[in-house]
Amino acid sequence: MLHTQTAFTLVNPQNGNLSFKLLAFDDDSYFDHLQRHNYYTIIWVTKGSGKLKTDFAEYSFDQNTLFTFSLYQPFMITADKGIEGVILNFHPDFFCIYKHHKEVACNGILFNNIYEAPFIKVDEKSAGTFNMLIEQVRTEMQNPALAQYELLVSYLKIFLITAARIKTAEKQLDGQAINETKEPFILQNLKDAIDEHYKNKHSASDYADMLNISAKALAKLTKNHFNKTLTNLIAERIVIEAKRELYLTNKPVKEIAFELGYDDEYYFSRFFKANADVSPQLFRETVGFGKAESH
Repeated sequence: MLHTQTAFTLVNPQNGNLSFKLLAFDDDSYFDHLQRHNYYTIIWVTKGSGKLKTDFAEYSFDQNTLFTFSLYQPFMITADKGIEGVILNFHPDFFCIYKHHKEVACNGILFNNIYEAPFIKVDEKSAGTFNMLIEQVRTEMQNPALAQYELLVSYLKIFLITAARIKTAEKQLDGQAINETKEPFILQNLKDAIDEHYKNKHSASDYADMLNISAKALAKLTKNHFNKTLTNLIAERIVIEAKRELYLTNKPVKEIAFELGYDDEYYFSRFFKANADVSPQLFRETVGFGKAESH
């Protein structure tokens, strides 16, 4: 797939941070420790199988699986059999999925989706598309020329759109497979309730009351279907919005905290750090803010 040189990196000349990177791997040594990055990570495992630990869940996977990780999302991969594949990293300064949501529609599908596993199965046709795009990226990064940034962003967009389409198609198939039982109906209502009320209702019992179900029964359903606790889901939803605000605006942390239902800025900062592994201020410094106008 990739020849001789296995890693190609573009660096932001203003701050020295990683902008865009393509890397081929042939074992799990890159992933055998918990990782959190201030850039998006796409990992396509083309051969082998293993286990993925991310956020609060663990999954098994096999070959032709594509993983997508958001900013500072924790993950660790261990291989059962030797794994091979490709990694694409990109910083929001290189391509901001918030800003380009209408173009690629991957935010909430590939990234920042708290209800679904952060991976997709890659079919043969899509594998051909991904291979072609990776080859184009490799060629472009080996021989930089006029409008390199624009071309690389175009390849990345096609990659993301292709992956988002696979995920959407998978979701539709899963939806057809689920019988219309009471459980998915309640969980759909739960998702709607979290999206509507996460800024002012932060406890699991709030949502159990809202849905007229016991907290214990709702906790069990949530764990079975999403592989996470209800408290985890609520916290993740709050953190996703906080990250978006920290990146896209220059609002003070205190104001963001207040908008998310926290009167105490320091309590909110501790909550954010517990869930994102960095303080709101450090997140803003390493991911950038108010940059939405530049791309």
